[in-house]
Amino acid sequence: MRIAQLVLITGLVASSLCAQQPATAPAPSAPLTLSDVLQMAKANSAQFRSALADATIAKEDKVQARAALLPSVNYNNQFLYTEGNGTPSGRFVANNAVHEYVSQGNAHEVISLQQFADYRKASASAAMAHARAEVAARGLVVTVVQGFYASLASQRKHENAKAAADEANHFLELSQKLEKGGEVAHSDVLKAQLQANDRKRDLRESELDLLKARLDLAVLIFPTFTTDFALADDLDTDPPLPELAQVQQGAAQKNPELRAALAAVNMSHAEVLSSRAAHLPALLLDYFYGIDATHFATRTGDIRNLGYAATATLNIPIFNWGATQSKVRQSQAREDVAKLELSTTQRQLLANVQTMYNEADAAASELATLRQSAEIAAESLRLVTLRYRAGESTVLEVVDAQNTLTTARNAYADGSQRYRVALANLQSLTGSL
Repeated sequence: MRIAQLVLITGLVASSLCAQQPATAPAPSAPLTLSDVLQMAKANSAQFRSALADATIAKEDKVQARAALLPSVNYNNQFLYTEGNGTPSGRFVANNAVHEYVSQGNAHEVISLQQFADYRKASASAAMAHARAEVAARGLVVTVVQGFYASLASQRKHENAKAAADEANHFLELSQKLEKGGEVAHSDVLKAQLQANDRKRDLRESELDLLKARLDLAVLIFPTFTTDFALADDLDTDPPLPELAQVQQGAAQKNPELRAALAAVNMSHAEVLSSRAAHLPALLLDYFYGIDATHFATRTGDIRNLGYAATATLNIPIFNWGATQSKVRQSQAREDVAKLELSTTQRQLLANVQTMYNEADAAASELATLRQSAEIAAESLRLVTLRYRAGESTVLEVVDAQNTLTTARNAYADGSQRYRVALANLQSLTGSL
């Protein structure tokens, strides 16, 4: 009883101390950078993981094809019984005795050109699967970059809408005060009220756009549904645009789509060789070591049962109703398609490099003017508002300056997003992102 009372008193004292201490709120999570988001997306993208699985499967196919080139070793145990007929061999001539025990290790090797061609085909298939996995990875990167900066741009637009709504409300209060002082007409108040109503609706629409952009990004990066995250805003830090020659060189050396098309051509070459090799003979070598005796023992009396045997078989294909030649024609047709796809990929790569570089260059050159326009629009609104206070400008000029500022700020957010996405598309060709 005393022990129970002591435990109860201790629990009450501890709970009292906990109640007296202020509850500490959980520390907010750090904003997610673009690098963080990319890592999370790669871990949670089903399409990307499927491409990695295909690459792993193709790699194991290569391992299995290489193993087929090497000797295999098995150990076989067998008991044979045949009906006796009064002779040592029994009734069936295929057997050596009525009771026959076989316990042998077998080293087996097949030598044929078809096996070497199949290994080359598996190697090219593994290279192609690896390149396609990299294509999927870079496609995921571009998608995540688009979602990341779309969310940041929506956040900027929401802040712009909020600032515009605050500015419209301040201007409405200013016009009401000036009306009371007899300095402006009631029509100015009505125009200010209309402006405030428009900005309030714009603020609500910007909230919806922001929520949609965040939900789209959350689906890409989180394994469970959540919207409780923050992003590190780096729209104002514009990375430099590389030189066109540097981009072209990187695309020619590191583009995964080009490597995948080249690997497909190599695989088609190996497939043609494998199909033609089926016309040639194949050599089978077997080496046996163990016993093949009437007793399951290494010795039977004075006779030593343990020994070895070897066989060499040359399989020469003669006739199979044209099946081999049909496979040759099939592989040649796939080879022609692979060559055409490689040529198309090369031309498309050159066009994509030029198009994407022009897009990124245009976005970069326009970004400076968009930033300047936003600064000028802010200064213009400040001056027009001061002139309106002094009775030197009209309400329409103030409203127009407010709308111009909001449009300029939103255009700058769109321009920043456009440049980042264009740069990501360009980097996806060279593997630098």
